[in-house]
Amino acid sequence: MATWNSRGLRGSTLEELINRTNDQYREKGLALIQKIPTPITPVKMDKNSRHITLAYFEQKSTVDYIGAVQGIPVCFDAKECCVKTFPLANIHPHQVAFMEEFEKQKGIAFFLIYFSADNVFYYLTLRKLKEFWNRMEAGGRKSFRREELDDEFYLPGRSGFLVPYLEGVQKDLQLRD
Repeated sequence: MATWNSRGLRGSTLEELINRTNDQYREKGLALIQKIPTPITPVKMDKNSRHITLAYFEQKSTVDYIGAVQGIPVCFDAKECCVKTFPLANIHPHQVAFMEEFEKQKGIAFFLIYFSADNVFYYLTLRKLKEFWNRMEAGGRKSFRREELDDEFYLPGRSGFLVPYLEGVQKDLQLRD
């Protein structure tokens, strides 16, 4: 069984930015997206601070966020990468399977990737991920490079939202029509 020991704080800045963006979207009536907590069972706790210092995951998590955008079901996972090559090991087969099932139910599934070294956000469609995933499963690269990504899915920093992923959702929908 997988255990957690302080690594759980990785991506907490990204998570906070997304949570604040979700609050903005909700306040403006644009979307209702919630963070899905990962169920854990505490093993050790610091008695003084009452913080969990060691725990195990009760089950595999699927995605970080789920909700609706103007009546369209949406789910996504947030990933942070500090280099220009994203390892596919950061994405788990059960996540891909869940997202495929989600899209079969007429939802939109995607990954939000924050390339921290360049301070840019990228909206990775499930379709594009599947290209990289299938290549890996066929014995190819186990990662993808930023230059392999479609420029149109980089999220602008000028929209008034911290992580303007609804712009990615809109482009994603346009390509499906």
